[in-house]
Amino acid sequence: MLLNDPIGDMLTRMRNAQHARKETCSFPWSRIKEQICELLKREGYLQDVSVSGDKPHQDITIAFVPKKTIEVKRESSPGKRLYRSADEIRPVLSGYGLAILSTSAGLLTDTEARTKKVGGELLCTVS
Repeated sequence: MLLNDPIGDMLTRMRNAQHARKETCSFPWSRIKEQICELLKREGYLQDVSVSGDKPHQDITIAFVPKKTIEVKRESSPGKRLYRSADEIRPVLSGYGLAILSTSAGLLTDTEARTKKVGGELLCTVS
């Protein structure tokens, strides 16, 4: 299946699974999707991230933290890319949320990008 926005599809699958009160969610693997999920796990928004399957057709399975819903919003899209410099990055929900940026130093949260003083593409926000 051809997808124009695979990251948006991943975030939509996560939202739909949480609204349906599922404990896990699966979607096709890509390196950036795995990095986003590992970053969300590191920040405490996901319980577990695992990759399964053979090389050409791998899947990522994530487990949600019980009784904790996360709201993810796609900010940058293929038709409208949003780039932010280090000075333009603002805290999400006064620091209680999280923004994920794709920078030259890899995928970083908004606080990490501000401390390293690097900007990049604003992929999504999590609250």
